[in-house]
Amino acid sequence: MPSALVAAFVLAAPAHAAPASLLPVEAEAASPASPLAPLASDSVWTPRFEAAAAELVAALRSRDEARWGPMLGGRWLAAADRARVRGLLADPKGPFRHALFAQGFTHQRILGWSAPAAMDAGERAAIEAGEEAEALVCWSAGGNGDGAWPATAREADTEPGRYACARIVFNMREEAPGWRAFIEQPGAGRS
Repeated sequence: MPSALVAAFVLAAPAHAAPASLLPVEAEAASPASPLAPLASDSVWTPRFEAAAAELVAALRSRDEARWGPMLGGRWLAAADRARVRGLLADPKGPFRHALFAQGFTHQRILGWSAPAAMDAGERAAIEAGEEAEALVCWSAGGNGDGAWPATAREADTEPGRYACARIVFNMREEAPGWRAFIEQPGAGRS
């Protein structure tokens, strides 16, 4: 086929727009934030989270990146995230500086997500026997520790005027069971 004919055929062909959806698309409703609650004192996970929190707070207080870096992702922790954590620890008006380096006593709460009321004993036992778990550890200085703590994960984001928090995730499935921490910033879309 001569190239002029191919060009004429291509130019004569109607331009096709992307097909319209046959199904109506509705905006997805925002899901309600999941409430937080202190971990149960008799949970098998509570001592694990307490030990991880103690290790993490000691590393953060040291301000030594060689100590806290491996807990926050190690070699997978992006340079921008490392700089952000260094900034959080150095910020004189930031929540970490206030909570972890204040002259007074630092209070700590370890929070998990509230189990739905409809969850039965078998489902609760399966969570306890699971190989993965996640919780938030929050620190605050001053007072007696009975003040307001985050009610949702979004409220546990690290920003000025609030407590300092980190998310700790356990994975017992790996050959070397362990945990990793994350320090969340506002606007990351959690609930």
